[in-house]
Amino acid sequence: MTAEKRIVLILGGARSGKSSYAQQLAAERGGRALFCATAQPLDDEMRERIQAHRQSRPPGWDTLETRDGLAAALEGVAGRYETVIIDCITLLIANCMGATDDPAAAEKTVDAEVDALIDLMRSSTCSFILVSNEVGSGIVPDNRLARVYRDVLGKANQRLARAADQVMLLTAGLPLKLK
Repeated sequence: MTAEKRIVLILGGARSGKSSYAQQLAAERGGRALFCATAQPLDDEMRERIQAHRQSRPPGWDTLETRDGLAAALEGVAGRYETVIIDCITLLIANCMGATDDPAAAEKTVDAEVDALIDLMRSSTCSFILVSNEVGSGIVPDNRLARVYRDVLGKANQRLARAADQVMLLTAGLPLKLK
């Protein structure tokens, strides 16, 4: 990742290698890194996943765990690092939406979160690596809440891709440069 690629968005399906690739980019960049984790340990399986992710990070990296309000949590902190990894936007958006199936309310909440994040990334001196799932290539969900989520996340990914200097698509661990 070079200086002109300050904002990198990594998209891909589940288990496509997005997180590993993000960590590799940050490690290659060097310097201080902050890993922002958005997952919530709601069950035993998720607790195990979170623990595995924690163990996969280099020992010198700092971690910030937050379910939403990410830009506010990073305000004043991001500048202490050369690189901030956000893993992942997918869960951040789900957390912001809560359990609402009201598309307008969900989109309004998510838009505010994404606006704040984009503003922070543009004004910060550090680089950002964002990880998010590409949800537009699968089947149409069978329930309203899942369709609203897919639509809201897809729009958020589009906005983040426009703001990013580089966008990568990971498939089977292989990166494809989209932008």
